[in-house]
Amino acid sequence: MGLGCWAIGGPLWRKDGSSLGWGKVEDDESIRAIEYALDHGITMFDTADVYGAGHSECLLGQVIAGCRDRVVIATKFGAQFDGDTRTWLGYPEDTGVTPSFIRQACEASLRRLKTNYIDLYQFHWGNYDADQAVDLLPVLEDLVAEGKIRWYGWSTNDPQRARVFEQGKHCVAIEHHHNILQRNDAMVSFCKEHNLGSIARGPLAMGMLTGKFSKETVFQENDVRAHGLDQDRFAIELEMVESIRNVLTLDGRSMIQAALGWLWTCGDHVIPIPGFKNRKQIEENVEAINYGPLSEEQVQIIDQILGAIDNPDMYDVRHIFG
Repeated sequence: MGLGCWAIGGPLWRKDGSSLGWGKVEDDESIRAIEYALDHGITMFDTADVYGAGHSECLLGQVIAGCRDRVVIATKFGAQFDGDTRTWLGYPEDTGVTPSFIRQACEASLRRLKTNYIDLYQFHWGNYDADQAVDLLPVLEDLVAEGKIRWYGWSTNDPQRARVFEQGKHCVAIEHHHNILQRNDAMVSFCKEHNLGSIARGPLAMGMLTGKFSKETVFQENDVRAHGLDQDRFAIELEMVESIRNVLTLDGRSMIQAALGWLWTCGDHVIPIPGFKNRKQIEENVEAINYGPLSEEQVQIIDQILGAIDNPDMYDVRHIFG
């Protein structure tokens, strides 16, 4: 299990003023949470240059400075942002992603992370044109040769796009949306077939699988979920969660621990990266490791109840950055 570091980046705004952050977050608490994770065996942290307009990377770099050799850092490039106003500016639509763009983004991430190499460097534009994406491989391979990155991958829900990057010698992982309610079995299978890590973002369905939401749930305006969730889908997922709650928790796990345990049943190449804002959340995530995967019987019952199918179309509102 890794940890997703979007939330700890803090405030981030669209140009229209709506939020791309996850509500109030305290840097001191984020640091304590990362330190706890490190002390309890978590060694992979997934962030991006745009999370908090660079702030997530800065926080992570501060904590790992003394233990860089035992940590795997995954970060991403592709988005444009203003660090002073913490505003997401979108993608370089006019020029596409050029070699100089990638190099500048990489150097900036290295500075913020206070490191001289990135373990996994991921393309963060999920629907980028596949025909153009192949042109990104040479510069990524150059960065590997220069020692600035070790490996690379693509954060995308589309197996056909993943197939483009899979051709690269040092492509080792694809990050994609996948959880009990919103599945991408095709990508999980693709990654297994091509010996790639399947990094499962959104493992808790933006909090839905915590089991804490209700019809009365209202998100604050500074929370991305205030504008990023389809309300009709929200209501449907509430019913889905309630229908499987007893199955998920029958062996004493929390809902969160069960959601992570389900992902581990999808294959030992699947790596969930739950997000966090405080140490208490990390403690619950770490305890999921002790429970391990759900039982085969639990998985079968869940599938019978949900009648779940692979449906990538539902992910559009779930991953703001493509």
